[in-house]
Amino acid sequence: MPYIKLEEHLPGITGLLEYRKDTAQPIRDLTQLLLRGPSTLTEAERELIATIVSHGNECKFCTTAHAETVNELLHETNTVQQVLGDVESAPVSEKMKALLIIAKQTQQSGKNVKPAHIERAKQAGATDLEIHDTVLIAALFCLYNRYVDGLGTSLPKDNSYFKSLAERLASQGYFRNPAGYDHLKATADNINPK
Repeated sequence: MPYIKLEEHLPGITGLLEYRKDTAQPIRDLTQLLLRGPSTLTEAERELIATIVSHGNECKFCTTAHAETVNELLHETNTVQQVLGDVESAPVSEKMKALLIIAKQTQQSGKNVKPAHIERAKQAGATDLEIHDTVLIAALFCLYNRYVDGLGTSLPKDNSYFKSLAERLASQGYFRNPAGYDHLKATADNINPK
């Protein structure tokens, strides 16, 4: 059970963002800019950063949601699993490997990012802006992970919830659904307390 009263039909971050729409809006705006705004990193690459950070923080809701979003964007399921298993052998560019290592270091502590990590990324072709955005995405998802788990949000019982969430994130981004989320009440039986 969540530690505070949330809409029963809204698991994970969705329930928290609906609980305080005033604080949710700037978080949503920043997430939309970083993960869907103009960038030399693809949307899937930015979602991989969110996934690896969430995985490192052991946030099941966020890891699953963003892994499914990577799968949706890439139209395959192997890349994300290989990245989570071992970044160095994953089928991503050397630049992306270096950025994912920076994200993992940031997830543990910003002070874990060392000059050697930055130099590796630059040698692999990463720009200052890509390095900046990697660290900011990692920091943002640490916030999300702690927000979701710190308030004990519920998980959906049925993992198909994550597939539909990923489809929405891939096609519509991180803006609030203009019609709200009442349509999810029909699936309220699919919410599983942690």
